[in-house]
Formats: sequence, C-alpha cells, structure tokens
Amino acid sequence: MNVGESKTTMKRINVGIIGTGWCGSIRARTCANNTLVDELHIAEIDPGRLDKVARESGAKTATTDHTEPLANDGIDAFIISATPETTHFPMARDCLKAGKHVFLEKPLALTLKEADELIDPANGDNLKFTIGYSQRFNPKFAYVKKSLNDGTLGDPVSVLVSRHISRNLGNKISGRIKLSPAAMEATHDLDFALWCMEPAKPIRVYAQAVNKVMRPTHGVEDCMWIIVTMDDGTVLTIGAGWIMPPAYPNFSTTTIEFVGSKGALMIDDSHKDVMLTTMDGGIVHPMSTMPGEQVEHVFAGPMQNETVHFLEAVAYDRPVMVTPKQARKVMEVYLAADLSAERNEPVTLPMNARDISEAVPV
Repeated sequence: MNVGESKTTMKRINVGIIGTGWCGSIRARTCANNTLVDELHIAEIDPGRLDKVARESGAKTATTDHTEPLANDGIDAFIISATPETTHFPMARDCLKAGKHVFLEKPLALTLKEADELIDPANGDNLKFTIGYSQRFNPKFAYVKKSLNDGTLGDPVSVLVSRHISRNLGNKISGRIKLSPAAMEATHDLDFALWCMEPAKPIRVYAQAVNKVMRPTHGVEDCMWIIVTMDDGTVLTIGAGWIMPPAYPNFSTTTIEFVGSKGALMIDDSHKDVMLTTMDGGIVHPMSTMPGEQVEHVFAGPMQNETVHFLEAVAYDRPVMVTPKQARKVMEVYLAADLSAERNEPVTLPMNARDISEAVPV
C-alpha cells in the first residue's frame, strides 16, 4: 500500500437537500463542511432563504422547485427537511422511487398506510432510508443506552420522560399542521425509550390530554401524558407539551428518570447549564440543543452528528441507526396515544383495522 492510501475506500457523494429552514440549514452547513460530500444541491421555496443558504454552503445548484434536483441522476442521496409535514410522504416516496438514499425529518408519514408505502421500496432496493430522531445522537441520551447495554442499570423497571417547549415554538409548529404534542414532541422520547427497551415491544397505550390554552386558538392539545406498557412488564411514562412561557428563542426543558433493577439514572437536559446575565437583558439561557444552533465552529445539539452519520452510511455502505421500521413503531404508539386521549380508554398494540382507520390526523 502506498503512502497516503487508506484501507477503506471512500466514495464521495452528491447530496440534495429539500428545505433549508431551521433544521435544513444545519444539514446544509454540515454537508458543506464534510469531505464525504462532493456536490451539494439545494431546493427551497423561499427565494431569500435559498439565496442565503446557497451562498453560505457553496451549493452547486439552488432552485425553488424540489423536483429539479430529483431529476439529476448524479445525486446519490436526499435530505428532506421540508415543512409542512404533509410534504414528507410524497417527497420521500418520489426520492425512493428514483433510487435515492433518503434522510427524512420526522414524522415518517401522517398515516401507517403511507409509512408502509415508504418502507417497502426502501427495503427492496437496498437503499439507506432513515428518520430524523436526533436525540439518539444526544450524548446524555446515549449514556442511558450505554448503561443499559453494559448492565449498570440491570433490567429496566420504569421510564419517566418530561419534555416541554416554549409557547412561541408551539405556536409555530401548530400553526403549520394540526398534529398533537405526542406526534411532534413526545415522538423523540418514545423513539428513545423504545430503542432502549429493545427487544421488548409495546402492547398497550393510555394517554390523557390537556386542552386549556392552545385548543381555542390553534386547535391542538396543550400537553399530553402517555403511559406505554411493554411486553416485559416495564412501564414508560412520557409527557410532552408546548405551552412554556416564551424564552430564548426555542427553550426546551427535558428530564429523564430511567430506573432499573440495579440502579437509576436521572438526566437533566433542560439547557439551563449556560446562563448569561447582562445589564440590558437580564438573565437568559443563551443555548438550546434543540435542534442545535451553530456556536462558532461547532453545533450545540445533535443534528450535526446525526447528519454525518447518514453521510457515512451512504458513503461507506453502513447501516443507519434509525430504521424506518423503528420509526413506524414510534408512529403507531403516538397515533394510539391520540386515539386513547380521544376515547379516554387504553389502546392495544398492534392496532387493529378499526383503530388504524380512525388514527388519521385531521
């Protein structure tokens, strides 16, 4: 082997990004700075944002029509960060049908039928298809998984997660689509908890919702509490909402209590560990790791590492961490939670045909 040669063949790839808003711009900057990426192509419906991100990322092409890069045979993979969430299914379907690897922000789809339509072609064509459950790349969350895998906690007994975000972000999310806090916020923690619990499976879901603030103005719940019973007897309790008072600029507070037969972990992911006090602005918490603002040369949150993981999976032909089947299971649980809250009764998993037919977002 000559000097400078590597035992691992690196295939530089061409990447298309559809949607360059809050999350998509992080993905674009990450791709632009990664040596695995040869060409970057972006699509964004906002001309001003398109121009800004194109200049910052050095994109080879930039367009307001997302179908244009899809017709480019030279693009290997797409990152879909578009909103509203109604666009996810048709965009992912078209990319997979075109033989492209796909990273799709959550949710996977709006219905289980749509989810199944995406999973089948991805499996058949051996394409990399993954969903943006970024908290798996959060070091604090990863430590819980490690402590389970190495036996430190023993067998899981109970899990409690509380995630609440500020009202200004809640207004933004619920202003574009009428999905519940279970579907848009608790979804991250359901994915995390179910991932930690594998191979155990969820068998029953019971949920309650509060409708005091957001229902009259936005048509969505304020918060939801979800109890998931696993087939090994472990109970997961996940709370999520979006009516915290406004704070910088998307303040999120998350706490985790993971109890096992040999130990327990308490995780504070409330982003209050950095406090800035100024004469003009008083006390603020200037950093949030949801999804991960850029701080000079690094990113505060997990999205950069998550994006790099996808690029490496494509370039080196490695498996993705979040599979579409896992994302479908998460989806089934939060849809069951929505049904349970509406009916005020538990929902058994897997969902039957009647439940599936009724579990359709408005």
